[in-house]
Amino acid sequence: MKHLTLILLFLATLMNQSYAQCAMCKSVVESNIDGGSAIGSGLNDGILYLMAMPYLSLAIVAFAWMRYNKRLKA
Repeated sequence: MKHLTLILLFLATLMNQSYAQCAMCKSVVESNIDGGSAIGSGLNDGILYLMAMPYLSLAIVAFAWMRYNKRLKA
């Protein structure tokens, strides 16, 4: 149960920051959207993709490590 709580807390923190962008990227996106261009949504998706990959990799390694430790204890 403790692990589930930590995982849910981690996901909540990740989702809270999911629309964060640097100031320069945000101004470019806003100016492109005002001009009628669809580049802004693609840029935002790219930022979210790049942000999620390290967290996903870390989660996979942590899961594999926890599973390995459970097998050693059993």
